[in-house]
Amino acid sequence: MLRLILVLSAAAVLAAPALAQRSRYTSPPAKSSVVVAGKKITVDYYAPSAHGRKIMGGLVPYGVVWCTGANIATELTIEGNLQIGTLRLSKGAYSIWTLPTEKEWTLIVNKETGQFHLNYDPSVDVGRTRMNLRTLETPVETFRVDLRNDGANKGTLALVWESTEASIPFTVLP
Repeated sequence: MLRLILVLSAAAVLAAPALAQRSRYTSPPAKSSVVVAGKKITVDYYAPSAHGRKIMGGLVPYGVVWCTGANIATELTIEGNLQIGTLRLSKGAYSIWTLPTEKEWTLIVNKETGQFHLNYDPSVDVGRTRMNLRTLETPVETFRVDLRNDGANKGTLALVWESTEASIPFTVLP
């Protein structure tokens, strides 16, 4: 028994540096929310960090659907009906995905939520809409989703990472 305890203790000590290294790259859960026209809009996501890696066109490849975060698909929850870009959404929860290219990003809204980030199913898409793209002057280390209240019943959803901001306006519908 003592021998087993010594072997397990030694294994734990040897594994500790590897676990510490791995945890440095863990993407923590994050949340963004805003109230627009009395309706709460929330985005729950996992926020990966760059850690010196090339992000756009590298870790996030161009021309491939991205889960817009890490771990579990990013979830958009809305308390009221919403027009986001060209899409009309009823109140409820959706997953959001993106299709980035070097010059244009497309937001994809999907009816399924809670799926692992590699399990995108296009057969349950609500639709797709083009996003606005701009280059940031100062790089952003950790991915974030910004929800902004632009006044009255208008707002903006922005995806910000590295030197890229992809954004799209939304309107809370009556």
